[in-house]
Amino acid sequence: MAKLSTEELLDQFKELTLLELSEFVKAFEETFEVTAAAPVAVAAAGGAPAAAGAEAADEQDEFDVIIESAGDKKIQVIKVVREVVSGLGLKEAKDLVEGAPKPILEKVDKAAADAAKEKLEAAGAKISVK
Repeated sequence: MAKLSTEELLDQFKELTLLELSEFVKAFEETFEVTAAAPVAVAAAGGAPAAAGAEAADEQDEFDVIIESAGDKKIQVIKVVREVVSGLGLKEAKDLVEGAPKPILEKVDKAAADAAKEKLEAAGAKISVK
């Protein structure tokens, strides 16, 4: 098989639907035992000064946003879940909401966790941040 250039790979990805691309990312992560979120977390952790390292160990800097229940407005909650979790299809968002309690976002910073919690609670969901 001929080696594809970065440009050719990007052209191939542009032709995929979001669902197909999401499935590809999952397969890629499983095959190479990596996660797409890891470089962001490493970059954020790597930028912290060494003096603040001991202080950061005491204070939690990564949070999980967990949906406890959808409440009365399940359709609104599904829409917001799709907004908060990028690349999520309608079926995946519905399964996530119906399978509550489940994590929606994992290892995000405090601001992102609070923003997601606020949006989801405004839609009628019961959310916890851990």
